[in-house]
Amino acid sequence: MGRTLALPSFVATLVSTWYGGVLGVGEYSYRYGISNWIVFGVPYYLGAALFALFFAKKARRSELYTVPDQLDRAYGKPAALMGAVVIQVLSSPAPYVLMLGILIQMIFGWNLLPAILVGTFFSTAYSFRGGMRSVVNADNVQFVLMYLGFLIALPLLAVRFGGAAFLLSHVPATHFVWHGGNAPQYIFVWYFIALQTLVEPAFYQRAFAAKDEKTAQRGVLIAIGFWMLFDCLTTFTGIYARALMPSLKDPVSSYPALAIAFLPPVVQGIFYLGLLATVMSTVDGYTFIGGVNFGRDLYWRWRGNRDESRVNFYSQVGFLVTAVLAVLMALLFRSAVDLWHDVGSVGVPALLVPIAASYHPRWHMRPAAAAWCIAVSGAVALGWLLSKFLPGMHGGYLLGVEPIYAGLVVSVGFWLMDRVLRRRPAMV
Repeated sequence: MGRTLALPSFVATLVSTWYGGVLGVGEYSYRYGISNWIVFGVPYYLGAALFALFFAKKARRSELYTVPDQLDRAYGKPAALMGAVVIQVLSSPAPYVLMLGILIQMIFGWNLLPAILVGTFFSTAYSFRGGMRSVVNADNVQFVLMYLGFLIALPLLAVRFGGAAFLLSHVPATHFVWHGGNAPQYIFVWYFIALQTLVEPAFYQRAFAAKDEKTAQRGVLIAIGFWMLFDCLTTFTGIYARALMPSLKDPVSSYPALAIAFLPPVVQGIFYLGLLATVMSTVDGYTFIGGVNFGRDLYWRWRGNRDESRVNFYSQVGFLVTAVLAVLMALLFRSAVDLWHDVGSVGVPALLVPIAASYHPRWHMRPAAAAWCIAVSGAVALGWLLSKFLPGMHGGYLLGVEPIYAGLVVSVGFWLMDRVLRRRPAMV
């Protein structure tokens, strides 16, 4: 975009791209009430605030294009390639492709596979050739629609059925308790997974495209306020769904089911548009990120050819590869929340420490140490994640420890070991 992204569009594209899991939010709000804010809201506000305060200006000042560019500048090609592999998984639109398919399936009654294919095509076709500018233009419209649907639906439900008193008398008491009935350990792990914000390609891409450093920082801080508002709307709409449909078999369908049963036709249509816009804005954004990462940061960088004339073509190929892999992953996992958990548990340990250290020369790692840190911490986290499939584990993790903790310990250990070895005097 020629680094000309202005503040209003910066906020609109970041807010809409980062908030794609609306059906997952509906499911969690239906089951656990305001705990949705504590699990899927507050941790990400904190992560975004940290990015705004410590990374946004530095990212814009660097005038780079991607996160692997930063790794390459700080540590060299091996670390950049390792980081690009992790980002390819981290930026997969698979959870949102799945949600989009489920939403289309609910609205039109199609089978899941054609719903996913059609949804993916219409969410990404316009950005295949138009690139970042097309993504931003679409996000500006989708930003308005996502708020419009909930801003109309929630007040109508409150007027028709009553406000806080109605909700308190029709949902379990735990729906208005911070933990929602969940164990504190389960909630706590999401505060570490939310550190994904600090390595999130969508944040860096928009910071790189911002017209100046102030726009990058202020845009993220303003976006936090919009996410708070949208979380308020989505959480209480989910609680209304629980109050009005206490025996719903599949809570992931709480928003569409609520619209069908309790909203008038015109409002129902606007609400559906809001749901579709929320998910589609994330599918197009992450498919674009994955395409650029595959074409530029993996293939082009691996070839070692600094001629950028073919980068756009490689990125378009990567765009198609990213979309196909997202469809396959969506059909394989069938749970968006599981995808969020698993991808974040591997990606955050692999990238957080090397990227954070790369912006401060005093804390830099040596190139070989950074590459090994990314590879080993990511592999440990992945192995820990897969340990739940071992005989006798019964779905639990090794030693009862979440994978993200194990990976972060290894990553910090690499950084500390590198610091010690750098200070050790050379042997005579």
